[in-house]
Amino acid sequence: MIVGEQKPFDEIWEMVKDYNKLTVVACNTCVAVCHQGGNKEAELMASLLRMKATQEGLEIEIVHVGVERQCEHEFYAAVQEMIGESEAVLSLGCGIGVQFMAEKFQTIPVYPGLNTKFIGDVVEKGVFQEKCQACGDCLLGITGGVCPITRCAKRVMNGPCGGSTDGKCEISKDQDCAWQLIINRLEAMGKLDRYEKLTPIKDWSKDRAGGPRKFRYEEGDE
Repeated sequence: MIVGEQKPFDEIWEMVKDYNKLTVVACNTCVAVCHQGGNKEAELMASLLRMKATQEGLEIEIVHVGVERQCEHEFYAAVQEMIGESEAVLSLGCGIGVQFMAEKFQTIPVYPGLNTKFIGDVVEKGVFQEKCQACGDCLLGITGGVCPITRCAKRVMNGPCGGSTDGKCEISKDQDCAWQLIINRLEAMGKLDRYEKLTPIKDWSKDRAGGPRKFRYEEGDE
């Protein structure tokens, strides 16, 4: 899931305070799970902005609405008219959602209400950890499902570095050594022989080869 964090309220206010009609748009998928951009957060943000406008003596019509995913056209049918009538939009989606709406509503300024942090998972209730950098060349099949690109501070490709001590990374005693996790996982699966095979240096051209990456699904690939 994509994890985001709400921007400071003062920063958001400075972006939207000069408009007379503002729509706060929630995204009810990834950023809703991390409690930063779902319907509840959009309603609260709209309320805070209304209170701030009243305090400042400004008349701003502020409404909120939610879509299932801000990054897909099909989810905008019910809110197309409402957003289209806005002077500006505050998106509580990730950076993809902001860009998607900016392209979809060409004449309306779309502002980000969140800072997109990373692709991660839920470690425990309310705690999210980065697990993937979307590098474009997944190694998880040979590293026991643990990503050294994301979870190793040095992105070491073949075994722990000299700074690893007692299974912890040298940058912090609270940070597990990614390669110790990989070794433990391979051993548990009875696949420790994979550890002896050297992995080539990471080819970062697959990450950013000539600008933004694109994937096209072709009908009939099933």
